[in-house]
Amino acid sequence: QVQLVESGGGLVQPGGSLRLSCAASGSILSINVMGWYRQAPGKQRELVATMTSGGTTNYADSVKGRFTISRDNAKNTGYLQMTSLKPEDTAVYYCYVDAVSGFLRRKGDYWGQGTQVTVSS
Repeated sequence: QVQLVESGGGLVQPGGSLRLSCAASGSILSINVMGWYRQAPGKQRELVATMTSGGTTNYADSVKGRFTISRDNAKNTGYLQMTSLKPEDTAVYYCYVDAVSGFLRRKGDYWGQGTQVTVSS
C-alpha cells in the first residue's frame, strides 16, 4: 500500500504564491507518475500537472507558465510550485501517484486526502 500526505495549502491573495508538497510512503518500489489534480466546488476533478519518473511533464493549459511540478525521487516526494495565483485556482488540490508497491509488485493509482487552496483578497 501507498500513503500520500499533502501539505502547503492555504489562503493567498491574487498574484501570490504557494508550494504544495506530497510525501509518499509505504512499501513503494517505484513511482512512475506523480501528479496533481484539483476540484473546485461544483466542478469535476481536473488535471493540473503530472511528471513521470523520467522527468516528462504535462500541464493543464490554464496553469502553464504559472505552475511548476517537480519531484525528489530519492524521497518519494513531489511538489507543485504555484505562482501568479488567480481566484479561479481556488480548489482542493489532490496528489496522485501511479506506483508499484509491495511484495507482489502491484501497480496501482493512489490519491492523497487533498489540501485546500483559496485565492482571495
